[in-house]
Amino acid sequence: MKGETIVLLYHVLGAKQFTRPELDEIFVKTKEMERVVAEGGSDRYSNKVMTTLFFEPSTRTRLSFESAMSRLGGKVIGTENAAQFSSTIKGETLEDTIRVVSSYSDVIVIRHTDIGAAERAAAVATVPIINAGDGAGEHPTQSLLDLYTIKKELGRLDDLHIVMIGDLANGRTVHSLSYLLANYNKIHISFTAPENVQIPTYVKKYLDEKRVSYEEEHDLEKVAKTADVLYQTRIQKERFTSLDEYEKACGKYIIDNALLSVMKKDSIVLHPLPRAGEIAVEVDHDPRAAYFRQAENGLFVRMALIDKCFSM
Repeated sequence: MKGETIVLLYHVLGAKQFTRPELDEIFVKTKEMERVVAEGGSDRYSNKVMTTLFFEPSTRTRLSFESAMSRLGGKVIGTENAAQFSSTIKGETLEDTIRVVSSYSDVIVIRHTDIGAAERAAAVATVPIINAGDGAGEHPTQSLLDLYTIKKELGRLDDLHIVMIGDLANGRTVHSLSYLLANYNKIHISFTAPENVQIPTYVKKYLDEKRVSYEEEHDLEKVAKTADVLYQTRIQKERFTSLDEYEKACGKYIIDNALLSVMKKDSIVLHPLPRAGEIAVEVDHDPRAAYFRQAENGLFVRMALIDKCFSM
């Protein structure tokens, strides 16, 4: 329409949207947010409201987003079980929900069961959309905090051997992290998974296009010896169509003290959490176990992303 003002929104929808310079910018902002938290928070967004729409269960992601907004002085509304406690149960479409909720909010954080749900939301939203996980698709904010943790723990993001373990077919965190790693140099990824949950072809195709070195290796001890990062993931029982298929994958790859004994002294173990037995509790006491520090970094990264959404 003639004379209509076009408002450009900054959405966080998938890992492929990020360039290396933008990642550098986000990580500088993340470091700043660590300082903000240490100083007791900020009131810079006291006039802003975040809505969290979670159609799938979450602990860390939802609470870290809500904490991030609170520490920036903003307010939070929403539901942790939108599939049951929203008009979706009455048959309302996702698009209609987003159109309405946009009028109540300044930013919407959405987790959904369907791949591509965040893109659908962004297509109709009048406020920024942040993808907090879309089925077995992507989890870009998790991969950003994973990358920030690697940088913080190891001091670099180039020249890395990363082993990704577990349910790689349904593991949206693995997909997003693979896409982000394509921005860096001398990256080698080892995909170690049970036969029925191998890394998807579309992820490998993207890595081929970006000329990222990778392999599919079933021997975890072999790749652990040279790994800089072991990225363990849960076998996601809720994604399987049968108990038999789940049991084929469950318990095959476990990180314990025996595996730690063959790893490099300066390597790290990451996990997006929650864990369900695939990292033994005994590993928690090893300084290379970085997964709880990783979870804490989620607060700082999500604060940085909220700040970016509001400063565009």
